[in-house]
Amino acid sequence: MSDQQNPHDREHELSETTRIARDLIRFDTSNRGGGDANPEAEAAAYVSDYLRELGLDPVTIEAAPGRASVVARVAGSDPTLPALVLHGHLDVVPADPANWSVDPFAGIVKDGMLWGRGAVDMKDMDAMILTAIAELLRAGERPRRDTILGFFADEEDGGAFGAHYLVANHPELFEGAGTAISEVGGYSIDLAGTRAYLIQTGEKSLDWIKLRARGTAAHGSRVWHDNAVTRLAEAIAALGRHEWPIALCDTTRELVDEIAKIFGEDPHEVDPEQLVLRAGKGAGFIQASLRTTTNPTVLSAGYKHNVIPDTAEALVDVRTFPASQAGILAEVQAIVGPDIEIETVHSDIGLEVPFAGELIDAMIASLGRHDPEARVLPYLLSGGTDNKALSLLGITGYGFAPLRLPADLDFPGMFHGVDERVPLDALDFGHAVLVDLLRSY
Repeated sequence: MSDQQNPHDREHELSETTRIARDLIRFDTSNRGGGDANPEAEAAAYVSDYLRELGLDPVTIEAAPGRASVVARVAGSDPTLPALVLHGHLDVVPADPANWSVDPFAGIVKDGMLWGRGAVDMKDMDAMILTAIAELLRAGERPRRDTILGFFADEEDGGAFGAHYLVANHPELFEGAGTAISEVGGYSIDLAGTRAYLIQTGEKSLDWIKLRARGTAAHGSRVWHDNAVTRLAEAIAALGRHEWPIALCDTTRELVDEIAKIFGEDPHEVDPEQLVLRAGKGAGFIQASLRTTTNPTVLSAGYKHNVIPDTAEALVDVRTFPASQAGILAEVQAIVGPDIEIETVHSDIGLEVPFAGELIDAMIASLGRHDPEARVLPYLLSGGTDNKALSLLGITGYGFAPLRLPADLDFPGMFHGVDERVPLDALDFGHAVLVDLLRSY
């Protein structure tokens, strides 16, 4: 029989990291946005209990009823070093079970993978953090430096009830921290048979905006040109189809140069986007790091079939390079036209730091000890993480959730996608690399 039919029969074969990731997936912490979420409190309690069993003293803070985050500090062997924040988030985006081949909140193990919402975004990393710290403490060891463990609420809606709340109201929790590590980096991609790991050294700026068209309400049977829905549809089509130009920043220029070398190309002679697309499934995130994106995501208008509404609205997810965020709304306004109102629902900064320094060297070395022949490259995340919030305290953030992945796995497609899953051996690889990193950095 399959693993899915008899999940308990194989319990003893699962690593601790897999079991914890599975358990966390089984807490449905779906975040629908706008404060509408299944609270993270039960998942936070699970994490807190685990940390207490390790002899730590975690703090749980609720920004709103049930919207819980957990923070714990682990004393390092060298208290003179700046602390490291090792953090993840406990919420996930919603999942429609009708579209999945498994129950998205059952934590199914089958085909050598852990399936479920949060398997890669990012309850896998939460589990790796917990078991990496556990391995050190159970062995009577400490990380080299003080390590602040953070498990935040509300990341999927910008962090107002999570990391941003803690930074604004409890900055003392992060006292002495200089660097931070979180999600969407450290995973491997295949470049013509060369395995390369992408360390995230930057992330795009974020502007979630609402477009609003106004018209005049009327009976649906009339000849009517002052139609808000039509006006909005024209604006959304123009924005959604707009081709933003390629514009490289320091991170993406370095990445493109390194990919070109692997392919034996002159980076000055090839189109950056065409070069990146040769990375196959690994191009999923990289392609979007080469230009601004403005993707319509939600439409809303009207209340009855035979009533022309006087208002129509759309939500648009805008991601820009950190240096170009300031002028992006003026460019969007020019595309959609002067009659369309633009409201900013949420905005957050972009980040970019050099692919150099003690932490970068330590991450490269840790990966090298576990996968000696692989390459390590920088990249700019097209999405965002809670490192944005921590940066307000002067903490430099990186994406490093190390996973050695099969070349044919569409890993970027797992994020917010259907049938999200992660290989079990990748979870164990990530655990081992994080343990190594905590010992050496």
